Amino acid sequence: MPLTIQLENTQQIKVLLTPKNLKGKPAKVQGAPVWEVESGDSTLVAADDGLSAMLVTSDTAGDTVYVVKADADLGEGIETIEDRITLTVSEPKASTLGFTLGDPEDKPEAPPAPEGEETPAERSKRKKR
Repeated sequence: MPLTIQLENTQQIKVLLTPKNLKGKPAKVQGAPVWEVESGDSTLVAADDGLSAMLVTSDTAGDTVYVVKADADLGEGIETIEDRITLTVSEPKASTLGFTLGDPEDKPEAPPAPEGEETPAERSKRKKR
């Protein structure tokens, strides 16, 4: 059964496999299931036994499709079963404006005021009185 997951690009999630038969009862698979990225930029880290994997989001928004395959035949034959996981990655919303300071620098010299007009500094002093 396909699975769809939505995460922000700052997150990851562990997915566990719990194989079941047609009646929904627990079932076994032979060997370690195989996890693959079918498409997209996100990655995964599968456990050695293949029964779980950490899905790691990419830095960019978009979909990644993973395919998980296992051998359902517990005998000598091979009967491959597979499922897909679609991971939709979004960018988190801004929560602050995040100030960044530039380097201090000298301010430009103020041009002299035209004859008969107050300079900004003189106006400021007059208002404070």
